[in-house]
Amino acid sequence: MAMVVDEFDVVVVGGGHAGIEAALAAARMGAKTAMFVLNADTIGQMSCNPAIGGIAKGIVVREIDALGGEMGKAIDQTGIQFKMLNTRKGKAVQSPRAQADKKRYKEYMKRVCENQENLYIKQEEVVDIIVKNNQVVAVRTNLGVEYKTKAVVITTGTFLNGVIYIGDKIIPGGRLGEPRSEGLSEFYRRHDFPIMRFKTGTPARLDKRTIDFSALEIAPGDDPPPKFSFWTEPVGSYWFHSGKEQVNCWITYTTPKTHEIIRKNLHRTALYGGLIKGIGPRYCPSIEDKIVKFPDKERHQIFLEPEGLDTIEIYPNGLSTSLPEEVQWEMYRSIPGLENVVLIRPAYAIEYDVVPPTELFPTLETKKIRGLFHAGNFNGTTGYEEAAGQGIVAGINAALRTFGKEPIYLRRDESYIGVMIDDLTTKGVTEPYRLFTSRSEYRLYIRQDNAILRLAKLGRELGLLSEEQYKLIQEVEREIEKWKEFYKSEKVSIAVGEDTRTYNVATLMTMNYTLDDIKEKFGYAIPENPYVKEEVEIQLKYEPYIERERKLNEKLKKLEDVKIPEDLDYDKIPGLTKEAREKLKKFKPITVGQASRIDGITPAAITALLVYLGKLD
Repeated sequence: MAMVVDEFDVVVVGGGHAGIEAALAAARMGAKTAMFVLNADTIGQMSCNPAIGGIAKGIVVREIDALGGEMGKAIDQTGIQFKMLNTRKGKAVQSPRAQADKKRYKEYMKRVCENQENLYIKQEEVVDIIVKNNQVVAVRTNLGVEYKTKAVVITTGTFLNGVIYIGDKIIPGGRLGEPRSEGLSEFYRRHDFPIMRFKTGTPARLDKRTIDFSALEIAPGDDPPPKFSFWTEPVGSYWFHSGKEQVNCWITYTTPKTHEIIRKNLHRTALYGGLIKGIGPRYCPSIEDKIVKFPDKERHQIFLEPEGLDTIEIYPNGLSTSLPEEVQWEMYRSIPGLENVVLIRPAYAIEYDVVPPTELFPTLETKKIRGLFHAGNFNGTTGYEEAAGQGIVAGINAALRTFGKEPIYLRRDESYIGVMIDDLTTKGVTEPYRLFTSRSEYRLYIRQDNAILRLAKLGRELGLLSEEQYKLIQEVEREIEKWKEFYKSEKVSIAVGEDTRTYNVATLMTMNYTLDDIKEKFGYAIPENPYVKEEVEIQLKYEPYIERERKLNEKLKKLEDVKIPEDLDYDKIPGLTKEAREKLKKFKPITVGQASRIDGITPAAITALLVYLGKLD
C-alpha cells in the first residue's frame, strides 16, 4: 500500500510552459501547490525554437502578463532580439516576437518557481491519479508515494508515451536525451478517455563556428525593441525597451540540391517511411513535408537564430526533419552558408499522446472527473505561448476548485486565450492547433496593445495583480478616457475644395490624422505618456470599425441556420484559404453553423462563405 507523505491543494504535472504558468497562478492565489517534474533542471526548457511570441502568440503573452503570469517578464529579461511583426498591416494583426537566450530563460523560470511562496517542486514521475466518486483525491508517483490533492493539472507536453524518430531509429523519450512519461496513459485508458497520437519535430542545432555568415542575409531586430510585459521598465508608459542590446539573426534558402537529397531519401524518413502514424502540425511542417506538398517551389526560406549569448548553437528555423543523421549532414551542407556546417544535435520527430480537448469544459476541467485539468500540448496545441495561455487558466481554475469558488471563463470577445480555449473545447482538433489572428472574429478589439486594459481587472480580482499594480492601470485608463472625451468635444474646421467642413477632433483620427498631426496643424495638446498617446490614437481610429465588427458578429450568429447547397463549389469562393477549402470539401457541412464548428474554419472563412451565398451585404 502506498504511503501518503504530504497534502497539496493543487498538483501540477510537468514543468514546461503550461506547467509553469499553472503552478505559479495557483500558488500566487494562495493554494498550496506542487509541481512534479521528471528533471528539476529542465523547468522552462525550450524544446524547440528559442523564441517567444509571433502572430497572435505575442498577444497571448501580453494577456498572460495582464492576468499576472510570468512569460512576458521572462522573455523581456532574457530576450536577445525583439521585433514587432506585421507593422505594415493594421494594429489588429500586429504582434511582438523575441529570440530568447535559451539557457537564461530556463534559469529565470526555474529561479522564479523555486522562490514562489506556496509552490513546491518535486522531482518524481506521477504515474497514477487516484479518483473517488469522480473526484480527484491524490496522485501516486513512480516511487510508490501518494500525495493527497483536490485538483490536478496535467501538462505533459510531448512526454506522455513520447517516441523520438531519427530515420529508422526509434528512441523512447520526451525530448532527445530525456526519458518519457508512461504511467498516466494507462490511467486515461482505464477511465475511458480517448487518446490520439500527434507528432511534431525540431531541426538540428548547428555549430556557429562552421557557418559562413558572409554568404547570408542579416536579419536585425527592431529599434527600439518592443517589450512584452507592462511591468518591465519603463513601467506603464511605453511598450519598448530602453537601451536593450540585441543580436542579429540570418537568412538563407534551400536549393534544388537540397530538394533532390530530400526526395531521394523520403522513404528513409519516419513520416514517409511509415513509422509515424501521428498527425503533424500544418503550420510548422518538416522540410520533407514542404518538399512533397509544394513540389513547384524552388526554395524555402531558413532563419538561422542564435540559441543564446554564451553558446555556439544555432537554430535553423524551417529545417525540422526526421531524416537519418547521415542524410541530415548532406542536406544541411547543400544550403548556402552551411557548406561546411557541423551538426551539434541531430534533428528529430517526436510522437506523443494527446487527449482530445472536447473532453474538457471551457474551464479546462475534464467532464468525466472533477478536479482534473488539462493544458498545453496534451490538449493538441503547438507552441509555448498557446501552452502557457492554457496553463494559467487551468491553474487559476484548479485553485478556485480547491477554494470552492466559481471558475472563470475567458470569452472569445475578450481575449485570444478565450478564442483558443473555445476552439479547442467546442471544435476539437484533427491536427496540432496553432493560434492565428484570423481565428478571431473580434480581432479589431482584442489587440496586443490593449491586453492589459482588457484583462487587468480579472487579474486583480483573482489576486494575481497587486492593488498597486491595478491602481496604476486604472490611472492609465482614466487618462485615456479623459483625452478621448476631450478630442470628441473639440471641433476644427477644414477646407475641402471650396467648402469648409467642421469635424470633432476625434473624427479626424478615422481620416488618418495622427495626434502629432493634431498638435502640429491645429495646436492641440497631446498626452505626454507615450502609451496613453498610442492607445488614445488607436481607440479613436478603430472605434467605428469595432462597433461595425460587433454588429457583424451579432448578424453572423443569426445566420447560423443558413443552408449550404450540396453542389456548392468552394473553389469559386473568393477569400477562402487553402485549408478552409480542404476542410469544407472534406466535411461537406449542410449549414453555416455546422461549417463554423469545423476545426480550421475561421470567422473570416464564414464571412466569405456568407458573402458568396448573398447573405451578407
